Amino acid sequence: MQATQLHPIWHDYPTLQPELKQVMQLMNDNINISDTAITEAILEMIHSGGKLLRPAYCLLFSQFKSTDRQRMIALAASLETLHTATLIHDDIIDDATLRRHTTSIQAQFGKDVAVYAGDYLFVVVFKILSHYSSSFKSIQLNSSKMEKILVGEVQQKDRHYHIDITMAQYQEQIQGKTAELFALSCFLGAFESGTSDRFAARAQKAGMAIGMAFQILDDILDYQETSHEIGKPILEDVVEGVYTSPLIFALQTDARRELLPLLRLQGNISQTDLERVQQLVIDAGGVTQAQALATKYTNDALKLLNKLPAVPARDNLIRLTQQLLTRHN
Repeated sequence: MQATQLHPIWHDYPTLQPELKQVMQLMNDNINISDTAITEAILEMIHSGGKLLRPAYCLLFSQFKSTDRQRMIALAASLETLHTATLIHDDIIDDATLRRHTTSIQAQFGKDVAVYAGDYLFVVVFKILSHYSSSFKSIQLNSSKMEKILVGEVQQKDRHYHIDITMAQYQEQIQGKTAELFALSCFLGAFESGTSDRFAARAQKAGMAIGMAFQILDDILDYQETSHEIGKPILEDVVEGVYTSPLIFALQTDARRELLPLLRLQGNISQTDLERVQQLVIDAGGVTQAQALATKYTNDALKLLNKLPAVPARDNLIRLTQQLLTRHN
């Protein structure tokens, strides 16, 4: 059995800690594969330091009404299981060797086993939902969001090494890849706890803005941190031909002339060239512009959150969302 360790971010949220630990325990209890090695690999990934942001937002939005906490913990567990499944498949597509500072499942066992592990977790998602959802609407929404996540990944794949990718295309891509799951997490917390349709719709809209800010900040970190700090090689996205907001902004400046020859090296780009790309993007103001875009989405979310009823859950939602803008990993 893996030890249940929460990310340090939750030290400041003592009332949320017990439920997040139960989320992880429920995920543990639902992983039952006959292959012990694969089971351990999945459990290691679950317990490898993920922030549990999606289940946390679900749980916080469920605190505006008195409701069955075990059911909400189960729904939060289904969301984190879904997130974990998408990460496994993400690593397969990207041929990634690291995930959260540990060897990825596809690197340990090969792509075939990783596909099986990811697919198995999708089954676990619906197993949990079938037992705890109050209506088919939650299951339908999960299916819809899974489709949108897949579409976001396909769009990203189709735009590999696409130097002329626009900011609109990038934002459409990350909406599907990341923001849709944040939106679903916030919506389910509100909807399944019995709030009004209007409240649930506001939660979903806030979640979408939070997810957009989160992914943009994730992309910014690639240009600010070292490989050790982020748990994967720097500018790995550039090597794979995935161009994100800091680079897209930089390509709209005079730095484009120096960036294009480097980007045309595609997968053959060297570490020295990657460091040059990193510096060019920073000097061209790409990171600064991306930070401004992330701030816009964060402020959009905070405006919505500030309109919620003045209860402790609202204060925690505001504090957590503000923390996302200053995180370093």
